[in-house]
Amino acid sequence: MSFVIFVTWVLVGLLAGLLAGWVMKRGGYGLKRDIILGLVGSIGASALLRTLGMFTGAWIVAVAVVAFIGAAIPIVAQRKFWPTERLSQAKADRWWGWGLGAALVAVVVWMTLGPAPQPAATAAVIEDKTYTVTPAAMKVKAGIVTGEVTEMKVTERVEQGSGRVVSAAKLTAKVVLKNSSANQTIRLVSGTITYIDVHGQPIKLEAAQTEPTLKFTTYDSDRLDPGQETTQSLDVDFPAEALKAKTLKEIRLGLAYIPSQYREETVHVIVSVGGQ
Repeated sequence: MSFVIFVTWVLVGLLAGLLAGWVMKRGGYGLKRDIILGLVGSIGASALLRTLGMFTGAWIVAVAVVAFIGAAIPIVAQRKFWPTERLSQAKADRWWGWGLGAALVAVVVWMTLGPAPQPAATAAVIEDKTYTVTPAAMKVKAGIVTGEVTEMKVTERVEQGSGRVVSAAKLTAKVVLKNSSANQTIRLVSGTITYIDVHGQPIKLEAAQTEPTLKFTTYDSDRLDPGQETTQSLDVDFPAEALKAKTLKEIRLGLAYIPSQYREETVHVIVSVGGQ
């Protein structure tokens, strides 16, 4: 239930109490009690029908009509079944009526002519904008290290509608490297990514971006014995300049590794089993 609907219930209940005191003067207990009966009837009937789902989301006029009917029911019932012949304090009721009437008019005018509530700000919708890389895979051969880079794509996060870039572009891919030597083991140190333009010059990244590198930090990924391979995920910054048409020509992957001679030795151990 919104605040506006609840205020409507209260205002209609007050108005019904005022009208009852002015129209049905005989049989009442005074303007104050008429207002209380109107408030109870308005709020009670409206809340009951709303709980039953009979006018959920109804127009404000329909809400006001239901509240007015609910306010009138207990006032009419009091006049019919529990009337009193006691004269009410006419002077006091008159002051109450005028004062409350003026307050109701002021509230209605303010709600009608006052500033309209500003709509709540909606969160901007952020989406991933993906650029295809053609070709999406490339072969790798650096000395005795071979392999391939696959599933290459560039993604940046932008604000839907305005197109404002929220997160700078990233190059992602899967890198598979293999030691193709038969007698050497290698320790991978690092890899570097370079973006080359159509003039053969490196494309610089923005100041906030970091140099794209491929790091091997764990033992099982940086040491390769003959024939062994490792798989790495590539997720590095991509220059916005390279997104322009006919700017990027190639992507270069440089690898640094340390080779060493691979040897196998056989050790003979004389043993006996079961006391033989």
